Amino acid sequence: MKNASSRRAALKKIAGSAAIVTVGSSLSARVAAAEQAMGTELKGKINHSVCKWCYDKVPLDQFCQEAKKMGIKSIELLGPEDWPTLKKYGLTCALPNGAGKGIEQGFNDLKLHDELVKSYEEVIPKVAAAGYNQIICFSGNRRGMSDEEGMKNCAVGLKRLMPTAEKYKVTLVMELLNSKVNHKDYMCDHTEWGVGLCKLVGSERFKLLYDIYHMQIMEGDVIATIKKHHPYISHYHTGGVPGRNEIDETQELYYPAIMKAIVDTGFTGFVAQEFIPKREDKLASLNQGVRICDVA
Repeated sequence: MKNASSRRAALKKIAGSAAIVTVGSSLSARVAAAEQAMGTELKGKINHSVCKWCYDKVPLDQFCQEAKKMGIKSIELLGPEDWPTLKKYGLTCALPNGAGKGIEQGFNDLKLHDELVKSYEEVIPKVAAAGYNQIICFSGNRRGMSDEEGMKNCAVGLKRLMPTAEKYKVTLVMELLNSKVNHKDYMCDHTEWGVGLCKLVGSERFKLLYDIYHMQIMEGDVIATIKKHHPYISHYHTGGVPGRNEIDETQELYYPAIMKAIVDTGFTGFVAQEFIPKREDKLASLNQGVRICDVA
């Protein structure tokens, strides 16, 4: 009996080692394939963007050059001070920032409306002058407020901005974030709530940023949700679940199928990589992410 038990333990150890080698080989092969593919023509169904904050140690000039080699057209979540650098390299900013008071202090707080409206009214013309057509915004944290009250408050503030947004043809895009792991107490944490707010605001110049990572954590059912609510979504972010790292087979989502679903809705906007690379060669991870999302 003892020998049989030892044999089983040995076999388990061998099988485990083999699995580790297989996974490691697969990852190495994927990274190598991504590196080899760099500079080759993309299929063109997805407009690729990337969030700069995930690569904060890479100087913007260098990052622009490397991103362009990968076929990325946009570097986003950057303000007016960085837009000239993007233009120098022929890149756009699919989702600028530069207005508001951050994630936790948003439109659900009536006391902040005057300050928020002033901030966005100053930046929206700059966005339009730079040739961009979106800017990010946030609901703010609940702080004991009901979802219904928060939605009504957001609508009041956002409606004040719609004449300016419509005049300059700039869309305010509210990000859907998870309140379970990363952004405790954030209000706009479910797609249905965001869609309800879009309907309440009643303008094509207010839509949602559907962050796939965040919404997988909060509600799952990603592809069905995209198919159902795509008219209210003007931007997408990626990220591996769990951990917000690489979007390959180390995580639970299958991004090629998600990208195919996005393409099938007729979406012509941008999908931005917003994962935090774990590997030493962070740019190789970014290139791999672009290739994974490059669906036919």
